[in-house]
Amino acid sequence: MSDSTSATAASIYETIETIAQNARKASRLLADASTAVKNNALEAMAKALNDQSAKIISANAKDLAQGAKNGLSSAMLDRLKLDEKRIAAMAKGLLEVAALPDPVGEVTEMKRRPNGIVVGRMRVPLGVVGIIYESRPNVTADTAALCLKSGNAVILRGGSEAIHSNRAIAEILAESAKAAGIPENAIQLVPMTDREAVLAMLKMEKHIDIIIPRGGYELIRFVTENSLIPVIKHDKGVCHVYVDKAADLEMADKIVLNAKAQRPGVCNAAETLLVHQDVAEKFLPMCAKTLGAAKVEIRGCEATRKIIPGAKAATEEDWYEEYLDLILAVRVVKDFDEALDHIAQYGSGHTESIITNDYKTAQEFLRKVDSSAVMVNASTRFNDGGEFGLGAEVGISTQKLHARGPMGLVELTSLKFIVYGDGQVRQ
Repeated sequence: MSDSTSATAASIYETIETIAQNARKASRLLADASTAVKNNALEAMAKALNDQSAKIISANAKDLAQGAKNGLSSAMLDRLKLDEKRIAAMAKGLLEVAALPDPVGEVTEMKRRPNGIVVGRMRVPLGVVGIIYESRPNVTADTAALCLKSGNAVILRGGSEAIHSNRAIAEILAESAKAAGIPENAIQLVPMTDREAVLAMLKMEKHIDIIIPRGGYELIRFVTENSLIPVIKHDKGVCHVYVDKAADLEMADKIVLNAKAQRPGVCNAAETLLVHQDVAEKFLPMCAKTLGAAKVEIRGCEATRKIIPGAKAATEEDWYEEYLDLILAVRVVKDFDEALDHIAQYGSGHTESIITNDYKTAQEFLRKVDSSAVMVNASTRFNDGGEFGLGAEVGISTQKLHARGPMGLVELTSLKFIVYGDGQVRQ
């Protein structure tokens, strides 16, 4: 490594260390902020986003132009794009977080022990949360809001493709939050896009309590493999829709279209369709017509291609693939158990949905499928913090420790034991 490269890496590390140290100081103050102060700040932040939407859209235009120049797919550009409607939705998300109950300070499970001490648990912030994410600048607002309400300082590190948008949003949020009484540096954005900045963040275990990566498989694996800090993550969003033999096929057709094509570039979009052989010949032609109108490419198994001659042949790799695009892998299965086996082998534990009018089959699917969200007669696109009533989310975890599924306010807190005594000493 050359001296100039070393100096650059050293400079980046120092910058990140300063950010992390400032976040730690802010977190101690923010943890003690009242619910009223936090809610007032969120309302001020929402107003500032709407009032300064022109600034955000101008910054976003630079990112969109650069993204098109760099050859980003239409789905990725859609994830990146901000307009008045999406900015208003971001602001609405902040207000929804403000309206949610504040989990910080909640005391539960108070029990008196035989020696007279009373033992309970109090919900407390995690401390400093590091968010590493790609493409979607709305993540900047969602995560800042959730971290603020849950009493956590947040360090945001977005991708290079959204740097202008993220800077504009973070600046507006930080300034309006500070003006409303939130400690300075409670919301910070990493100003550079160098990979060294991510590596530096992942080494700040003295100052950062948790890392949450949001993005593609490569980013999440990179974070997981290099972090000295606990990571909450999901590796992929390989989501399935299974059309059972007892399905309402018109309902299934609408759900498959929504799950795949409404926003194909997000992690809760369906990537694989499984169809029971008893309804395949009737359902697949109508579904192919609907998907074709939405310009969805079908990659099917041999049985699928016999029914849909225009479908491309699916390879073994297709069953594992998170396309994040208008592509859907389709497989005909002989029965319910084969559908379960396919999901168990190829799924990523994110979201699965069954379309069926058979109550017993639906309940069996809910029990046996091991994913962060399992649905009956609903689109996989509903696996989202806002749709689940969390106000927003900092990410969707497919892990089983601490948090699973969309992570809202409660998932950004922990519990500590509290004890009341009146002079007891241990014998």
